[in-house]
Amino acid sequence: MRLLVTGGAGFVGSQFVRATLLGELPSGTDTRVTVLDSLTYAGNEANLGPVTGHPGLRFVRGDIRDREVVDAVAAGQDAVVHFAAESHVDRSVVDASPFVSTNVLGTQVLLDAARRHRVGRFAHVSTDEVYGSVAEGSWTESSPLAPSSPYAASKAASDLMVLAYHRTHGMDVTVTRCSNTYGPYHFPEKMIPLFVTNLLDGRTVPLYGDGRNVRDWLHVSDHCRGVDLVLRRGRAGEVYHVGGGTELSNRELTGRLLAACGAGWDSVVRVADRKGHDLRYSLSVAKIREELGYEPLTGFDAGLAGTVAWYRDNRDWWEPLKARAGLPT
Repeated sequence: MRLLVTGGAGFVGSQFVRATLLGELPSGTDTRVTVLDSLTYAGNEANLGPVTGHPGLRFVRGDIRDREVVDAVAAGQDAVVHFAAESHVDRSVVDASPFVSTNVLGTQVLLDAARRHRVGRFAHVSTDEVYGSVAEGSWTESSPLAPSSPYAASKAASDLMVLAYHRTHGMDVTVTRCSNTYGPYHFPEKMIPLFVTNLLDGRTVPLYGDGRNVRDWLHVSDHCRGVDLVLRRGRAGEVYHVGGGTELSNRELTGRLLAACGAGWDSVVRVADRKGHDLRYSLSVAKIREELGYEPLTGFDAGLAGTVAWYRDNRDWWEPLKARAGLPT
């Protein structure tokens, strides 16, 4: 199989590339991967270090909005796995324009190229945030979209664009919507890596509002297993949820991170809540479980312990990133 993986030097995309080429995913058998990544602040070619030099890897630095570049890399591919996106909610609140441009226009450019070159499958990776907030129960794949942030709205728009190309042009597309993903190589502006790296350095950590906001946590390896299942066996034109099955309030998660890093609650600073901050996310994974046999394999306690250990052992990876991004180091 010949795969074009957009955003393949980012957090989840690089895990997918590494796991594919190292044979940890079924799609890795005789697979050649072309990574397309513009290496913005959150993209890092070092994330591909474990597979650098692999004969099945080709890296192309380029923007998914660049029609010429996208057209060139789409030619000859069997499938596109589309991870590339602007994804930080706080940044979207400050300036939504890069989110609309990359997430919506970039997706449309990729779809056009995939259709032009008759790529077999277009697997689009999205987020649970497109649904807004749910007070009780869990969303199904048919739940209405009600995004709260500019980031989530741009992802919802890209989802609908992908599904429209299936209905209009008959393209073989799938959409996966994941819960909050964590693990190694996560850029240290997101909650878990920010808290871990700050706490390892004896710094304080910011907790939004009263910490009641609830998220479902998914290890990055399980996320990529879900994407791979849908890539290989999902039905065309369908949406599938990939969830982790561990719902925690931000306060509960903070407590676990403090314990894992040997810190106390005096390290926590309360900050004003984020605008449009959704209270609770929860995905039903019944569809992907029943159709494709998906189950998360990494328990949260083990996954969190492994993640903290990885950041403790890999300062040379995250310290320069925090310095370049202007984050405390």
